[in-house]
Amino acid sequence: MTNHWIDMQHADVVMVMGSNCAENHPLAIRWLQRARERGATIISVDPRYTRTSAFADMYTKVRSGTDIAFVGGMINYALENDRIHKEYVVEYTNAPMIIKEGFDFDDGIFSGYDPKNRAYDKSSWAYELDNKGVPKRDKTLQHPRSVYQLLKKHYARYTADKACRITGTPKDEYLKVCDTFTSTFTPDKVATWLYAMGTTQHTHGTQNIRSYVILQLLMGNIGRAVAASTPCVVNRTSRDPRTCVCCITSFPVI
Repeated sequence: MTNHWIDMQHADVVMVMGSNCAENHPLAIRWLQRARERGATIISVDPRYTRTSAFADMYTKVRSGTDIAFVGGMINYALENDRIHKEYVVEYTNAPMIIKEGFDFDDGIFSGYDPKNRAYDKSSWAYELDNKGVPKRDKTLQHPRSVYQLLKKHYARYTADKACRITGTPKDEYLKVCDTFTSTFTPDKVATWLYAMGTTQHTHGTQNIRSYVILQLLMGNIGRAVAASTPCVVNRTSRDPRTCVCCITSFPVI
């Protein structure tokens, strides 16, 4: 959690995915109501129509376990439509850093995979360094081996049609969610993302959350006032380290 509950009242868009906070975390709804009174849009994405869905301004159904495809399509939508907070992405994420030659991803497998031992040699995933041992950067984000371009290539597979086919979400509703949430890429807007055990209680729970954070980083919605990725939990120490899988001093895009 990167911000306080009270901050949510100042959000422009709030996404609730993997949480039924109206019933399970009513404190959150108090501040979401204030956000809506200030003009915010509340989005609920859930396999069930819950009390949170009834409270939200927008609701769309999704097949259970398809969060990565749903958010992957949102990431692709943002990248294809140039809806990213470019200054933030360049200065505060690893997007401009250049990866070594030899990195690849094909048919679900990254480079360096050893099928016999079912393990990865991650040396090809490392940054390309200059003569001082500092990762090389391309602040134009145009280098084909920059993290940004590799991210763009990776998520290009998640077209709106494919995302909707996997998730079962109607395409018109899906595109409306994509357009509304990615409208917060501008410096004068912010969004927060609420999730709970509907997200984490999967064999790929960490990857679910990582997809949320990638999108929020592209929007510039991490580490700024109001903007956040917010787990709805009681015990802070039990959830954050294992779900966010990153250090607060660095924000990896992938």
